[in-house]
Amino acid sequence: MAEKRQDSGFTVTDRRLFTGDGELRSEVREENEAPKPALPQAAAPLATQTNSQAAKSVTPFPAEEDAAAAQTVPPAPTAAEQEAQADAYWESSQELDSRVELSGRSAKEFEMTFERFLASLYMTAMLQLGLMHQQGEQPRMDIIGARQTIDTLALLAEKTKGNLTSTEEAFLQNSLYEVRMAYVEVTNALARPPQPGVATGTGGR
Repeated sequence: MAEKRQDSGFTVTDRRLFTGDGELRSEVREENEAPKPALPQAAAPLATQTNSQAAKSVTPFPAEEDAAAAQTVPPAPTAAEQEAQADAYWESSQELDSRVELSGRSAKEFEMTFERFLASLYMTAMLQLGLMHQQGEQPRMDIIGARQTIDTLALLAEKTKGNLTSTEEAFLQNSLYEVRMAYVEVTNALARPPQPGVATGTGGR
């Protein structure tokens, strides 16, 4: 028998796999023949996925992503729509200019020119490099932002090639040269290890 009742009151269970004659015990045979529960669908190996399922998980190529993005861009407004919007914008600007003139200032101060646009990008790059700061504020450094602003100036130089006056071209090239030089100096200073013996500003009195 598999179990024997002893006088002590506890049960002794026979855990041997084989009988004394070398045959597999019937209890073990029944346990081995018991059906195993099926694995849930989510636990199935990846190899059992169908080709269609695998295809859905493949990341599209950049060209496919560009094509998909192009399909989401709305169509450009028609020439008539652009003209009507430009007229409405001009009328609103004229009203604002009139209010500025009534306040005692000239509306020419707020007129956007190509040089002023370049100057705003130049100032932005210098602020992001921490070389300039707003009055009453501490310098803040944004190297990634500075690089993007400098690349914007370079993009303008490439896209406007042959369409600028000599003054505009000189202004653009000088601005781009100075911000690039400042960027190299700042990044080199950040990458340079501290020199031994240089005062850190934490010395005793």
